[in-house]
Amino acid sequence: MREEIILRKMRQRDPAGLDQLMNRYIPYVSAIVWNILSQAMTAEDAEEVVSDVFLAAWNQADQIRDTSVKAWLGAVARYKAKTRLRQMGKTLPLEEDVLDDRAASTPDEEMERAEERALVYQAVNSLKEPDREIFLRHYYYAQSVSQISEQMRLNESTVKTKLSRGRERLKSMLLRWGI
Repeated sequence: MREEIILRKMRQRDPAGLDQLMNRYIPYVSAIVWNILSQAMTAEDAEEVVSDVFLAAWNQADQIRDTSVKAWLGAVARYKAKTRLRQMGKTLPLEEDVLDDRAASTPDEEMERAEERALVYQAVNSLKEPDREIFLRHYYYAQSVSQISEQMRLNESTVKTKLSRGRERLKSMLLRWGI
């Protein structure tokens, strides 16, 4: 079923729409949440966060654009997982607002955040491989240093060094651009 039909059902408060959304996106949302929370929480806690994401979709169905359902769910999943970490007194290494995909509340804020995201995207893409891949795996997909090290067949110290140097390069670049 097409996403616009699913959203229409949800906007009409038809539970079948939510069921269809969950059937389509539970693996995607679960992967995001689990990548962020796997080292800090139980599977049951992560499942609760996944449920919170779909509850938010149900409650905010009128705010989701038909063309960006997956992106919206991914952003909410990352936000809710990070929020749960903060509630537990834990954080991810990089908590910059500019990297957060939360929706802005006004068109001006939305435009400003879109411009900031474009600049951050440009800055991250300016990193050379494998630095860019390591940076994205760690900060976007919330993979741990040990996961990245194992999957990319690198020493953990190499991954940590590349993350540190990448942060410095991005910080320098973004400061020059006024972010």
